[in-house]
Amino acid sequence: MSAYGHQMEREFSGQNLLIRGGSENESQSTLEMGVYMSSFAATVFIGGLVTVGVSVMTLLIALIVMLQDCQSQNAGVVEMQKWAENSEYCRILAFHVELNNLDSSSLPSPCKEMVLQNIRDGHYLRQLNDSLRMVEIHFSNVTPGDDGQDVVLMDVDDLFPSEFFSIDGLSFPRFKRNTSANGMDARHVKQMSVQTLYVKLRDGGWNLILLSRKHERFRNTMVEYLNSVGCNGWSSLIMRVDDEMPLDSQEYISRKKTAIQKQGFRIVGAISSQMDFVAGPIMRGLNFKLPNIMWISKREHHVFTDEV
Repeated sequence: MSAYGHQMEREFSGQNLLIRGGSENESQSTLEMGVYMSSFAATVFIGGLVTVGVSVMTLLIALIVMLQDCQSQNAGVVEMQKWAENSEYCRILAFHVELNNLDSSSLPSPCKEMVLQNIRDGHYLRQLNDSLRMVEIHFSNVTPGDDGQDVVLMDVDDLFPSEFFSIDGLSFPRFKRNTSANGMDARHVKQMSVQTLYVKLRDGGWNLILLSRKHERFRNTMVEYLNSVGCNGWSSLIMRVDDEMPLDSQEYISRKKTAIQKQGFRIVGAISSQMDFVAGPIMRGLNFKLPNIMWISKREHHVFTDEV
């Protein structure tokens, strides 16, 4: 090859190297610029994802909380509706059980629990206070006749703690004061409230006749107790004798009312928490039915006193 040819080849090779070097430098610069741009974009993109992710998580949490709250509210509404329905049913059922003087074992278990819950919630005591207030208002607006024949008939069994009477009929002091939601046993509060009413009626000049379903052999125990709590000064205390024990309590009480009226007394009011006491007409008086805690049988008594 001539010298000129070698020279041309060297120049051409040099140009190729320059061109190739320039291309490599440009590619490197381009590559470096591409990596830089990708990192920035990735940073922005990741930041956006984090922001979106946090927003989505916040939204999801809010939705979950809202759903749970809605479920709780719906469950609460359903439970309240169910309770209201059961309460109305149990109230009607309990009224007819008491009206017909049936044993409380006729009540289903949910209704028995509802009775106890009403006591724990203070509902029973509010009813009792309202009923007693109604009696007090009535007798504060009327006065007994001058002939002394107007009498108020009271259920002495409401004044006397039933726990003094055992299953076999023997008396013994076993009155229990269990605590309830209001801090005192509902039975004890009822007994104290009726005793307070007794004193107000007595001090108001009313002749009081006390009528009990218990046998005459408990008279001394009952008199001693009534005197100890200040419930004295009654006109008479009527209790069952042997031949009256087989009688149904409502029939027994009706006979006693009739006998009282035949003696010339006017029964201007009869007060009791028991349906048998206020059932049947009084010739010129009013019946006052106090709310009944529960008309329990002997065998259920311990269950009630343990739970209240």
